[in-house]
Amino acid sequence: MAVEHVDAKAGDEGGMKYLNRLPRRVVTIYLPLLVFVFVLLFPFYWMAVTAVKPNNELTNYKDFSPFWVVEPTLDHIKYLIFETSYPGWLWNTILISVAATFLSLAASVFAAYAIERLRFKGARQVGLAIFLAYLVPPSILFIPLAVMVFQLGLYDTRFALILTYPTFLVPFCTWLLMGYFRSIPFELEECALIDGATRWQILTRIVLPLAVPGLISAGIFAFTLSWNEFIYALTFIQSSEVKTVPVGVLTELVRSDVYEWGSLMAGALIGSLPVVILYSFFVEHYVSSMTGAVKE
Repeated sequence: MAVEHVDAKAGDEGGMKYLNRLPRRVVTIYLPLLVFVFVLLFPFYWMAVTAVKPNNELTNYKDFSPFWVVEPTLDHIKYLIFETSYPGWLWNTILISVAATFLSLAASVFAAYAIERLRFKGARQVGLAIFLAYLVPPSILFIPLAVMVFQLGLYDTRFALILTYPTFLVPFCTWLLMGYFRSIPFELEECALIDGATRWQILTRIVLPLAVPGLISAGIFAFTLSWNEFIYALTFIQSSEVKTVPVGVLTELVRSDVYEWGSLMAGALIGSLPVVILYSFFVEHYVSSMTGAVKE
């Protein structure tokens, strides 16, 4: 037993020393990281290059390289901002995404807290059913939702998207918050109940302040899905003034067989910046909340 203990200790002392050699670090760390960064950032680079390329460089690969621009121009960006409804599409996307995210978070907080803390009969089954609802493809749901949207007179309005987006946002946000609420010690609530606190006071003053990373994670997830959603926005919106960025860029900048590639790439690049900025500010909270949600 002593020999085994010594051998194990000697093996532990080695640790990660095998990475001290430069060739091994290159193969095991730097090369995979370089490939990952290239795959991740190359689409943004391609969009940025295409957005500032003049039309004569876009398809003339004999005289110009497709990977960089010789004579950059801002004509595509000016056309996108001043000659299309892109600013309105951007505003519609922000408004719809923020409203849908707020409604989804409010519903998910109450649902997740009730399932995890009130401990009613069949709570686990209800939680599983809510998560399974997220697995239903939106391409199937939009058919019955379209009937409801037309009957309620919401077609071609922002409310059509604000009220339908929670149908796929609430299930996952509820499942995520359930996992995070589960990681909060139940003894805190028991002490508050003994002191005479109500369930509403416990939720607002104890649980929610401790669940801020989980709320941020669910909010980022809901906002990202709302921002990039395409099927519902294409089905329920017709007027150009009410369209969102994903639908407006595709339907207004593609005319038959004519593709405004420069403006298309500029619109896609500008439209992706808010989500990138959002993730960059809250990435630490996002990772910590995802860890707390899935660890059990």
